[in-house]
Amino acid sequence: MRLRSIRLENVRRFTSPVLIDGITDGLNVLSEPNESGKSTLFDAIQALFFIPHGSKNREIASLRPHAGGAPEVTVEIETDAGRFTVAKRWFSKPAATVHQGSRLVAQSDEAEAWLADLLGGAEGGPSGLIWVRQGLTHLGAATPKEEKAALEARRDLMSSIGEEVEAMTGGRRMDAALDRCREELARYATGKSRRPQKGGPWFAAQERVETLEAERTTLSATADALHEALAARKRCRRELAELEDPDATRARADRLEAARAALVTAERHAEELDTEARRLETTQLTLATARDRLERFRAAAAERDEAVAEERATSDAAAAARATQDAAQQARDAAENRLQTAQAALEKADAAHRRAERALAARDGAARREDLVQRIAAAEAARKEMEEAAAAARRGPDAAAIRRLEALVSAHGAAVAARDISAPRITARYLPGTEGRIRHDGQALGDGTPLPLSGAARLEIDGIGTLDIHPGETGTAADTVAKSETALREALAQLGAETPDAARDAAEARALAERRQGEAQAVFRSLAPEGIEPLREALALIPEAEAAEDAGDADQTRAALREAQDAAQQARPGRDHAVEALAEARLEAVRLTTALTSASDRQKRATEALARFGAEDEAALDEALQRAATACAAAEARLAEKTRVAPDLASAKAAMQRAESVDRRARDDLARLKPQLATLDERIARSAGEAVEERLAETEQALDAARADLARIEHEVAVLTRLEAALESARSDARERYFTPVASELRPLLQLLWPEAELTWGEETLLPEALVRDGAHEPVDILSGGTQEQLALLVRLAFARMLSAAGRPAPVILDDALVFTDDDRIERMFDALTRQAGDLQILVLTCRQRAFRELGGTALQLAAPDGS
Repeated sequence: MRLRSIRLENVRRFTSPVLIDGITDGLNVLSEPNESGKSTLFDAIQALFFIPHGSKNREIASLRPHAGGAPEVTVEIETDAGRFTVAKRWFSKPAATVHQGSRLVAQSDEAEAWLADLLGGAEGGPSGLIWVRQGLTHLGAATPKEEKAALEARRDLMSSIGEEVEAMTGGRRMDAALDRCREELARYATGKSRRPQKGGPWFAAQERVETLEAERTTLSATADALHEALAARKRCRRELAELEDPDATRARADRLEAARAALVTAERHAEELDTEARRLETTQLTLATARDRLERFRAAAAERDEAVAEERATSDAAAAARATQDAAQQARDAAENRLQTAQAALEKADAAHRRAERALAARDGAARREDLVQRIAAAEAARKEMEEAAAAARRGPDAAAIRRLEALVSAHGAAVAARDISAPRITARYLPGTEGRIRHDGQALGDGTPLPLSGAARLEIDGIGTLDIHPGETGTAADTVAKSETALREALAQLGAETPDAARDAAEARALAERRQGEAQAVFRSLAPEGIEPLREALALIPEAEAAEDAGDADQTRAALREAQDAAQQARPGRDHAVEALAEARLEAVRLTTALTSASDRQKRATEALARFGAEDEAALDEALQRAATACAAAEARLAEKTRVAPDLASAKAAMQRAESVDRRARDDLARLKPQLATLDERIARSAGEAVEERLAETEQALDAARADLARIEHEVAVLTRLEAALESARSDARERYFTPVASELRPLLQLLWPEAELTWGEETLLPEALVRDGAHEPVDILSGGTQEQLALLVRLAFARMLSAAGRPAPVILDDALVFTDDDRIERMFDALTRQAGDLQILVLTCRQRAFRELGGTALQLAAPDGS
């Protein structure tokens, strides 16, 4: 089947008839702006082929214009049997007809059956395989119904291509065997988890085993508890007999009384020992106080004596140091006077010698000085010129700005020219003697000269009046002119110019200033390569001629300068030595004065410390120390004697605790064992009548039988699971050949975008699941939007080739199918479309006019039936 023409009437925005004619066998491209009706065209073709003419569903209702009406779609197609015209009308007087030339082939339901037979009987037909709706960039369908129809179409197509499918993968025998296996498994287990089916034999066998195991555990625990109770009663009776023995009871009481008496004696002696220890601490504190007071008295007396001696010695040394300092001061003043006299003579001789040398240099460098003065003046003039030119070079647009402005001027001129070419024009033709009587904006229209009108205009006609002309909207050309004018005005405002010529003049002035700056900079560098300051420094080194007046002979002044330098050199060491001697004398005087002050303070502090002892002397303090030592020795002797005869308090406490613990434990054991014995007697009496041992043996026999039954069922489930896996594996192996036809058609297309790439296919969806690149499996749903879009289109092209090979050729219709593809890949996608167009009819609907201009193919247009 090939499309030759499409005609729409009362379909959404097309209330008037619109026709697309001249559709060829290969690649056809309808490139129109948004809202031109491309998606409407796609939906209309879809409705014609797949929605009955009597339907009033939502898809057909969406085709009706806002003003109402009955949608009509007519398509001319070509098949192996010839050309046919298929037409459908919905809602008002619904109809469906098929004509071959002027002959009516079928109408109404017969026409619908004819279309279904043409499409191969599949509900989805090519719409689910090779027709791409706008916005659908993946391999799925827009609605669940369309997805189901597309799946059926893919299955029908691939079954008709692969002859082995029915026998190997879709055959009745394998399906029956697999269904029977799954039915048997369903009796025992659930779904893919293979857990026991509730209410099934496997679940019942497991519950039977679990119940018997729980009962056996309970009976076994009861039997074990009975045996333990008998042993525990025997132990309990033996312990009670031992605890209630009269001799053992009397021995425990005697031991407790003896321990209590020993503890009382030990605690009383410990209190007496603590009292003696506190008395010893008091005497020891008194002894330490007396000893410290005596030591402090002796230290204060020794400190006072040393301070008095130190003050006397330091006072004499300080007086001698002050005398030495006065003598050093006088010697330093005399040496300083001698040095100042020598320095004055040296300075006078040096000034006379410099005057003589400057006079000699002025006579030798007069020509050099004149040259430097001229170079400095010329360099300053060049620098001034360079600075003025640099300031001028910063004003006005630079070359880049002028290039941008020229581009905007050129774009504006091109926009105006394009507008004028497409705009309405008026041309005046004057009668003889009436030339110039028609004016526009005050300017006379030339005879035979066209005047383009981009907007409303008023013509003044002498002797008649005015003529207003409104040409209507000028479309995108006027918008382009307005945008270019705005961009040009903004660029001129940024450059501070009113017109492009003014900006060019400013740029020329800037360029001229830059050239002047470069020339002045070259002159300046030739005159002063290192700057003007080095020239001025060199000029300052050459004395002026008038500075050399009254100067003496240079040789005589040089000899006088040497004599003055020798005298100054001889005077400086003497002065330096006197300064050092004075500094040393001052330091020594300051040190001794500070030491005298420190010695005086020390004597004062020592005298005050000694005065704080009052009338006490060293003998009285020594006598108090001896009394405190005697009292301390007596206290130590008493404490030692008490410690020697003291009983062991810790041992007495431990014996008491042990006796109390033994007595308490005996009472606790008696209180515990008597109720325990009664409980054990009652438990043994109750369990003895329940025949626990016999019931346990019967339960174990039943459990062995239940386990054998469960093992048999588990073995059967394992066998069925293994059989199901083997059947599915066989079917999967066969289905590798199932996808061979589409993989063969798709491989050369994939190589255009991803060399060495392959696709893996889903057995349930019959669609690609993953893209294999460089050994890595990338699921389709994680690929980028552009890559998914490209894969979807390539797969649909492969399906189209398979349809053609199956004898059911259908046109490939793509409504804005490449919206996320970059510039590089879109070129390769164009190559793929062009390659497939050799055997297929492809109809591309797009709003990307500039990008799809490189696709080529036959250009289609929306037009009225009369060709307008």
